[in-house]
Amino acid sequence: MAGALVSFSAAALGVRALSRTLGLFDILALRSATGVAVLLFVAAARPALLADLDAKRLPLHLFRNIIHFAATYGWALALTLLPLATVFALEFTMPVWVALLAIPILGERMTPSRAACVVFGFAGVLVILRPGLAILQPAALLMLGVAAAFAVSVIATKALTATQSTCAILFWMNLIQLPLNWLGSAPAFWTKVGPEHALPLAGICLGGLSAHLCLTNAYRHGDATMVVPLDFLRIPLIALIGWRLYDEPLDPFVFLGSALIIAGILWNLRAEARTRRA
Repeated sequence: MAGALVSFSAAALGVRALSRTLGLFDILALRSATGVAVLLFVAAARPALLADLDAKRLPLHLFRNIIHFAATYGWALALTLLPLATVFALEFTMPVWVALLAIPILGERMTPSRAACVVFGFAGVLVILRPGLAILQPAALLMLGVAAAFAVSVIATKALTATQSTCAILFWMNLIQLPLNWLGSAPAFWTKVGPEHALPLAGICLGGLSAHLCLTNAYRHGDATMVVPLDFLRIPLIALIGWRLYDEPLDPFVFLGSALIIAGILWNLRAEARTRRA
């Protein structure tokens, strides 16, 4: 999950930097194309990594990746409209959605600690958005929808890890999303890319791929409601980056709301750990 923390932060900075030159679909098309190319190169060296690449679970792959495609576009759009810390803080409501959705879909139990995670998460969102005290930004509501959509994709990913390798899941993700992004892209958008874009391109293309590699492997080894929260350090990290690079204010309400969300998450993690030891 430490790898996912760094990778997601690099991807967010890549989107913010490239959005000055390219459209969001252009950026995401480059990311998907890079993912397909890298995975094919790796598979050429180690064919066993894509040995289970078949159509047996294609319907679930399609469902998962269409939802993930919409969520990723919403996430990229929010990065251009909101402070980086606010985007990541609202994205952190995803464990709340996972805790709720994992019960009917994966058969995981709603324990008291998971219920506390949901309650603290809801309270944290209210603090961050401050309904009635501040103007609710449509982009903030968009991010709540994005978090819910990401939670659905997390549940689907967890189900896929039972029979699919990590590389197969990532290959289907990039292969399915590439034409979807391409349809929304500008003609010959790649001609706008120059050497000065190398660093942000690496952030979104390689960072995006490595983030999903880290997350998918993490899902393979733990309950969805336990794995997702472990990268909460993204919030203070991205807040400091946004303050340093983009002069974004360090909003105390974002940190307070994030603290409430994280408190519920940590409570749940400690309870889960005690249960596993017992």
